[in-house]
Amino acid sequence: MDDSATGAGAAGDSPAADDSAANAGPADDSPADDNPAAGAGAAGDGGAAAQVSEAEAELAAQRLERERIERRKAEKQAPIDAGAKLSGTAADLLAAVRAVESGEKPPATVFGDPTPAPRRPAPEPVRPPRPAPAEPAAVLVGPGPETVQAVRRVLAEGGAPEALAPQTAAALGEGAQEALRADPWQLLRVGGVRPEQADGFARALLGAECGPDDERRGRAVTVWLLEQAALAGHTAIELPRLTAALTQRGVPDPDAAVQSALTEGEALAFQDALDEPGASAQSPAVGTDEEEGEGAERPVRVLVGLERYALAEESLADGLARLVVSTPKHDGSAADWERAAASAQGSAGDLIRAVAGHGLVLHTGGEASLAEPAALLHAAHTLGLRAWAAAHGPLGRARFAALLGDRTAAPDSVTRDDAVPGGSVPAGPSVTTVAGLLAGAEGPGRDTDGALDLDLLVVLDAPQLDVETGALLAESLPDGARLVLAGDPAVLWSAGPGRVFADLLAARICPQIASRRPDPGPLGELVSGVGIGELGQVEAPGKEVVIVPVRDAGEAVHRTVQLVADSVPRAIGVPAEQTQVITPGHGGAAGTRALNAALKERLNPGPGRFGGFDPGDRVAYSPAPGRTLPGRVVNADADGLHLSCGGEAVVVPKERVEQSVRHGWALTAHQAVGGRWPAVVVVLPGDAAQALSRPWVYTAFGRAARHLSVVHGVEQALPHAVAEVPAKPRTTRLPVLLAPQVPAAG
Repeated sequence: MDDSATGAGAAGDSPAADDSAANAGPADDSPADDNPAAGAGAAGDGGAAAQVSEAEAELAAQRLERERIERRKAEKQAPIDAGAKLSGTAADLLAAVRAVESGEKPPATVFGDPTPAPRRPAPEPVRPPRPAPAEPAAVLVGPGPETVQAVRRVLAEGGAPEALAPQTAAALGEGAQEALRADPWQLLRVGGVRPEQADGFARALLGAECGPDDERRGRAVTVWLLEQAALAGHTAIELPRLTAALTQRGVPDPDAAVQSALTEGEALAFQDALDEPGASAQSPAVGTDEEEGEGAERPVRVLVGLERYALAEESLADGLARLVVSTPKHDGSAADWERAAASAQGSAGDLIRAVAGHGLVLHTGGEASLAEPAALLHAAHTLGLRAWAAAHGPLGRARFAALLGDRTAAPDSVTRDDAVPGGSVPAGPSVTTVAGLLAGAEGPGRDTDGALDLDLLVVLDAPQLDVETGALLAESLPDGARLVLAGDPAVLWSAGPGRVFADLLAARICPQIASRRPDPGPLGELVSGVGIGELGQVEAPGKEVVIVPVRDAGEAVHRTVQLVADSVPRAIGVPAEQTQVITPGHGGAAGTRALNAALKERLNPGPGRFGGFDPGDRVAYSPAPGRTLPGRVVNADADGLHLSCGGEAVVVPKERVEQSVRHGWALTAHQAVGGRWPAVVVVLPGDAAQALSRPWVYTAFGRAARHLSVVHGVEQALPHAVAEVPAKPRTTRLPVLLAPQVPAAG
């Protein structure tokens, strides 16, 4: 290889996509981003008709979760008495919050008739245990063709793209055409549609009746801004930020718009107490008493969020508190646990001791630290516990299964750089994916009470847990079970809203075990330095790290193809199919689209006989927002595009291919989280400078097991990002919700 070896690296995450209330771009880099009309609900592809599909089971589980959340919410006490010194609209809004949380009728000045309709109960989902993995997702029944055609006519009448008809009908349901005529701004419920586009559609349908002060517009823009905040990772946003964003969007009375959204039940408002008067880490205090003394009032902040995320965060807090305060199931004597801990090496023993006496334990560390949860699972299995691990995706599942010696969960089709040598595999703990575990497609199944049939669950890649997934996991654990959340806190946070792992680390409500196992070699040294904000040169005698300087995006694409197809296989011995390209975003002259087109032309040229794909193409399949399954095209027929993802067969119907499948030689860092490849090429074109951050660089560099090439065109923006650009803050309520339920562990 004619490239100089030195230490450096990386790129940045997706650029901020919007100047919304969140003031940040979407956190999800799934293939659905490529199609603005795709909406948020990529459901997946077909499974056997006789089985409950993963997607159906997951949705049913969420409906059950909503019922549990409502019951728990009804039992909660009234909020703290604060904010008495507010006046005007803010005082009215706080009064409404208190009324809603206490179950009383809201004041007429804030909430008027009609009263929101009560939520309909959902049926109990059927989640039988499954001995064999099912396909990752299944197709949900969508709106009828008559509904889609009727919506298409309304869209054409309003000058909107008719291609939005299927997504609009799916978002609004039966009667979508009447809903659009009655409220054209409902078009904002379709993913990718912006307020100015919805305004044009409304003007075409309503004519002179359309105006910026229309209550329907204010309510729809409020909900849209909350959706944008969720895409940026926030579970709620502060009231002042929301009203300021509404003003920027041309809403004349932002307070009335917020109140209208609350009245219609499309958003929820909360008041959270702050620890110190006049200070907040995330937002300015509301209701602060400036006078000091014993009579000083405790300050609060007012937050507004979408119901689904707000209630999920409350359910997550309840479930975690239950684990922390409950006594773990009695299994094995204290002496047995101590013997298991004493036989483990290093901090693995500390992890076993912590799990012996606690229902919730956090474990932090890099790639090498995975050996410690593996040791814990083997010890727990020896003590008679039903022990399972769950990884973020199939690549993480295969890698950890190889570490456990569980070949049943590590299909041969998945390349593993650290595979355990052959021989028979002893019975022991097994590993699933989080999605497969919750859906019942993998893992132990559920008991008669609907809880997961296990005693110990180790969740790997814990920083990737969003609040909805975290809530489902916590509520699915039986009483007496133990939960270990393990992961590297320096990687990118979840694609969905929340920062569950980071919030729990900050809350200090349970034991935290930090691994003392450093990642080895030049790559480990480089990544560890990035984690503490230092980007220094490392000695790489075996060309473990190579920097390839480029002048522009065109040269970046050319050198990337050269590295993957020729230089890395020749000089490092890693074939092209085991090399992963990572770049900051999908668009641009050196984004995933451009790189995948160039790599396909070189590595698997073809006419794209099925939606642009040919047999042998590497792909990234997104069955749901925030989930990416790397795979390969097998073939295509009348049923759809046949893929192999992590050794499992997947069939994507032809109408969903464009929304949920893209080529996968090049991925974004969010798509690559949880995976690890023998060789990685990180591409940093010049236009990526503003997207760089320390977590992105750390994540991208950390995907390489043996070799890292950095196609470097951002000059000093890279060390600047590593040293000075931390993760974008997210507004969440989990620490506040946990505080009154669980005392800090110190």
